[in-house]
Amino acid sequence: MIETMLYLLWDLKLKVGHSVRTVADCIRLGREDITIRTALLEHRFIAGFQPLAAELADRLWGELFRNTGPEFIEAKLAERAERHKRQGGQRYVLEPNFKEGKGGLRDLQTLYWIGKYLHRVPAARELVAMGLFRPEEYDTFRTAEDFLWAVRCHLHYSAKRPNDTLTFDMQVEVAARMGYRDTGGRRAVEVFMQDYFRHATRVGELTRVFLTQLEARHAKREASLFGIFKLTKRVKKGFKLVGGRIDVADPASFLSDKLNLLRVFEEGLRTGYLIHPNVMRIVTANLDLIDDDMRADPEAIRIFLDLMLKHGNPERALRRMNELGVLAAFIPEFEPIVAMMQFNVYHHYTVDEHIIQTIRCLAQIERGELIDDLPLSSSILKGGINRKVLYVALLLHDIGKGRPEDHSILGAQIARRVAPRLGLTEDESDTVEWLVRYHLLMSDMAQKRDIGDPRTVRDFAKAVKTRKRLDLLTVLTVCDIRGVGPGTWNNWKAVLLRQLYAQTADALEGGLESVNRETREADAKRRLRERLAAWDAKDLRTEVARHYQPYWQGLSTDTQVIFATLLRGLGDDEIRIDLHPDVDRDATRACFALADHPGIFSRLAGALALVGANVVDARTYTSKDGYATPVFWIQDIEGHPYEADRLPRLRQMIDRTLKGEVIARDALKDRDRVKKRDREFRFPTHITIDNEGSDIYTIIEVDTRDRPGLLYDLTRTLAGNNISIVSAVIATYGAQVVDTFM
Repeated sequence: MIETMLYLLWDLKLKVGHSVRTVADCIRLGREDITIRTALLEHRFIAGFQPLAAELADRLWGELFRNTGPEFIEAKLAERAERHKRQGGQRYVLEPNFKEGKGGLRDLQTLYWIGKYLHRVPAARELVAMGLFRPEEYDTFRTAEDFLWAVRCHLHYSAKRPNDTLTFDMQVEVAARMGYRDTGGRRAVEVFMQDYFRHATRVGELTRVFLTQLEARHAKREASLFGIFKLTKRVKKGFKLVGGRIDVADPASFLSDKLNLLRVFEEGLRTGYLIHPNVMRIVTANLDLIDDDMRADPEAIRIFLDLMLKHGNPERALRRMNELGVLAAFIPEFEPIVAMMQFNVYHHYTVDEHIIQTIRCLAQIERGELIDDLPLSSSILKGGINRKVLYVALLLHDIGKGRPEDHSILGAQIARRVAPRLGLTEDESDTVEWLVRYHLLMSDMAQKRDIGDPRTVRDFAKAVKTRKRLDLLTVLTVCDIRGVGPGTWNNWKAVLLRQLYAQTADALEGGLESVNRETREADAKRRLRERLAAWDAKDLRTEVARHYQPYWQGLSTDTQVIFATLLRGLGDDEIRIDLHPDVDRDATRACFALADHPGIFSRLAGALALVGANVVDARTYTSKDGYATPVFWIQDIEGHPYEADRLPRLRQMIDRTLKGEVIARDALKDRDRVKKRDREFRFPTHITIDNEGSDIYTIIEVDTRDRPGLLYDLTRTLAGNNISIVSAVIATYGAQVVDTFM
């Protein structure tokens, strides 16, 4: 009979998980395996011998489930923690697994399973009668469950297979199927994912409330953040400790002073205790008390600023306030960016989480935890800076996102309203507004322009105007980049920002006229003579005289020494190559010396593309006696310098390409395909031609989608139009790239 039934189901193309057991088998296996026990918890009678089903139910509840609640809860929570760890450890991942991830379907099911195990309830709504949920909390449970099940069904239909990960391409498809549309400068997929993340956050809140109720009934062990070390700080009047968390002594008294809605977060930071979910319930149910009068109250403003400035751990308070809606209630302009997704592979977090990550970074610098990684920012903070301005600027720097306007301009307008409301003086508010308006300026100048060009430094110094603003903008820029996500900050960006900072500081202190080509050329020649002191005087004069002015201002002395060696005695038909790790820039430096001819830079870019090298920066110069001296800084596919054992193949491919044995255009044509998961990213190509950004060059900036061989195609096009390339600066932002040529 069993065999016949299984074949019937298989013939219907159904996926069947099956087993054949007696009632005794079920009891025995359920004791041994928590997964089997969970499956038995969900057993249902469909057809067959009803008394047997009743016997199974009675024995399960009487022999297996009874008095084993704490054991089951601990097992399911351990399983949940391991599951979250596998899925990235947090809700705000770019491509979430909405079934297994944090705040997903499995979390909701786990809550119901625990409630059913303890109280034998037939449906999740019965958890209200058991006192584990309030009616409004069950409404949140049901709404989140409906949303997540709808997402799962649409995804399975779209993918035509079981799939529980919202990949980028599927996010667009599911958003369209669920009726989301582009609106107000935002794509439908971004609105959809914002709803997803908000539901995931609410699932997390439900979990905290649910587990605390279990603790109160001693069905679950108390949580301990500090292990064997117990905190001994006393909480202030009006609060009490329950299970190691801050609770309110009397809800009515707590709500009689609406400032307590902020004070409880200050108390959490002051004492180090976690906030009890009972308090979270009270706070979320009374957000309407945070009105204009409270926002203008000097004491409320003091408490809010102290949360960022006083206790050394602002991230913890801000994240909890954000999840509970307090942050958006106190600063209404913050509400639109809560859980807002940025549909690209560059940003790892939602906009609100990115802001909290930047504030976390600033606090880490202040605590002295990043001195080795960020020596410049650490020294700036140690030297003294307006911390209030910097924290408020970070809090507001991306507040203008999600609208059709430039988010920096709109954000500055919002900052102009919010900063005075937070108690900042007129001068402080002006500085915050300026920082928000130009929070991308230093990053763009360092990564998209040639900072070896004095004009770049002078233009940046004119925009910054004062050393105070330079210091503030530098720290904000570093925190902003590090807050994008893991791996975004690297030595390359650190070196560029440090160089731009040092040169701009000199210009502001010594006068802009001190930043000129003649001074730089003379200094560079002097340093090279010192390094080549052992050379024959004639050879040294030849080397110093053979290069034009841009060569001296665009390359470091180390690189110029290498070129001097490569050029010495170079024949007209000879190609010399030097491949060497540049530790400071976290890249491999590839220097070439050969007789100049049209398109040489493009052919080198093609050779590097063929071996999968990622060009992060490049320069090329022609000497007065007809030699080309191009240099590239390259990384492998993982963003690291090339290992020594890979350099011979790199050298061989470059040599073959330069000799014409390999035609880069033909070899690369099959690689120019966009991956399926990246197809939905929109990167309209923008080309800017600028004759004002440099005293002697035309700047061509191309902003487009990144792909293999892009630099080769661009440089080949420029060479085909008889355009000589002096330098190329490459800035990559996930799947987007900005290539700048001079």
